[in-house]
Amino acid sequence: MIRVSVMYPSGEGKKFDHDYYVTKHMGLVQQRLGGLGLVRWEVDKGLAGGAPGAPAPFACVGHLYFKSVPDFQAAMKPHGKELFADVPNFTNITPQVQVSEIVGT
Repeated sequence: MIRVSVMYPSGEGKKFDHDYYVTKHMGLVQQRLGGLGLVRWEVDKGLAGGAPGAPAPFACVGHLYFKSVPDFQAAMKPHGKELFADVPNFTNITPQVQVSEIVGT
């Protein structure tokens, strides 16, 4: 199982519409990738950093779960451009993407 994490770093002047992201953007992700190997998805809203009073390093992190990297790549090939074109509708943050193998739970 792999997890694709799309991370939106927080910071001054950065904005993020969590409602749009969860209801509209992730709805679009589910519509486009749900039949192409997407197992499930999750969204984390940053609340705080690890130290008391520290700000969250990320405003939001979206997680997409697939059985394999090839499944993820095959699902994104026809829909990746459309999904990334939606980013300006909910944020001015350039996302960072990491693909990870889940090795423990």
